[in-house]
Amino acid sequence: MHSPADDTAIGTEPASILDLDPADTLPVDMQEAETFLAEHPDVHFIDLLIADMNGIVRGKRIDRSALIRAFDRGIALPASVFALNIQGTTVEETGLGLEIGDADRICLPIPGTLCIEPWQKRPIGQLLMTMYELDRKTPFFADPRYVLQQVVERFTDLGLKPVSAFELEFYLIDQENITGRPQPPRSPMSGKRPNSVQVYSMDDLDEYAEFLEDVIEAAHEQGIPADAIVAESAPGQFEVNLHHVNCPVKACDYSVLLKRVIKSVAYDHEMDTTFMAKPYHDQAGNGMHVHISLERDGQNIFAPDADGNLPDLLRWAIGGLLETLPQYMAFLCPNVNSYRRFSPSFFVPCAPTWGIDNRTVAVRVPGGEAEAMRIEHRLGGADANPYLLMAALLSAIHYGISKRIEPPAMTEGNAYEQHEASLPTNLRDALRELESSEVMKEYIGEEYLDVFVLCKESEMEEFEKTISDLEYMWYLHTV
Repeated sequence: MHSPADDTAIGTEPASILDLDPADTLPVDMQEAETFLAEHPDVHFIDLLIADMNGIVRGKRIDRSALIRAFDRGIALPASVFALNIQGTTVEETGLGLEIGDADRICLPIPGTLCIEPWQKRPIGQLLMTMYELDRKTPFFADPRYVLQQVVERFTDLGLKPVSAFELEFYLIDQENITGRPQPPRSPMSGKRPNSVQVYSMDDLDEYAEFLEDVIEAAHEQGIPADAIVAESAPGQFEVNLHHVNCPVKACDYSVLLKRVIKSVAYDHEMDTTFMAKPYHDQAGNGMHVHISLERDGQNIFAPDADGNLPDLLRWAIGGLLETLPQYMAFLCPNVNSYRRFSPSFFVPCAPTWGIDNRTVAVRVPGGEAEAMRIEHRLGGADANPYLLMAALLSAIHYGISKRIEPPAMTEGNAYEQHEASLPTNLRDALRELESSEVMKEYIGEEYLDVFVLCKESEMEEFEKTISDLEYMWYLHTV
């Protein structure tokens, strides 16, 4: 069976694709490529990157001599790159594999994303791509980046501009993982493994200071606005905060690239990382919180009035997010493991709740200055595709504003004690909710929902056929 891995080798694309008439190609600033090559004469290769359905970066590595051609004509990748399960295998039921001859589409560069990979031992460049049909004008429907762009355009029609930022959690783990189970790495400073929970610990930041500083420096070299790192709720767990930007698509680009930076820099420090939602059963999971506000003419329309009252659009946005939350849960938590995060003792909300400056709710309105008023959505896992997660949240916000949906009563105090868990607790139930959601069909598109659900259902089927160690322990000699 063909795998996109077959297309990652250094080389050029098939003439049958790239020799098509480029007259209708989207305008591309060729100066970006020419300037980069002139400023980096020691760069011999450039990685051309595109994020798949699972947020996994795929692509090709090309010679510097092919960069101008890649800007001018794009590169060919199979459409099936967006029909891969978490194992990297094409899900044929999507119709994007052998049914269409595993045919190629054209990937074009995203302006402003050409930069150096600072962690490499020899200089290598990097460029983000997005997929189009062969006419080079029509975006490919199954590219998650385009799925998000369609939703963002609805806000443009309202004269609104979403402003957003991500908080991304991850664990540092040992590279030497003989048992297949993760464990924290030894501290470069003390040689000891962390084994206690020390939220916001400065000592933990000091223990891994060189790695964390290299992450921030590498992010800044790539233009990624990472502005803070904190020690999180478990041994070896950290969170990197991205500064807000007024383009949700760019915010997601930064999130995808930041994850690559963290993984790559960790390898340089002889450590590994995981963004798995729940790598340890007795520790907190990895979340990906999203902060969103809306601007009109440069003004934050979520800002309260002089009396401190929340504006209608903020209330309606929260109403839409909460009413449809079960319907888009599969985009926030797209894997079998994702649902193991949900436990009140580990600060993951289990019901559609909201409140002001309350970290026990699903949708939090942080306190602070009026100009910074925003929504913090606290349910997404670090294993989610940021483009799809953002598309789901903005869809729900737009729906809430359009329908003027009032939120339920605000929760004060501990939401875990006041509200019973009511959200989907497993991937199969979440997929059923998504598949039957008229709101998500309207905003995300039924064609894309079919591809997503089919890919995730194939993973569920494989998971459910697997016999676990626990089953052998419980049943092999007892029944």
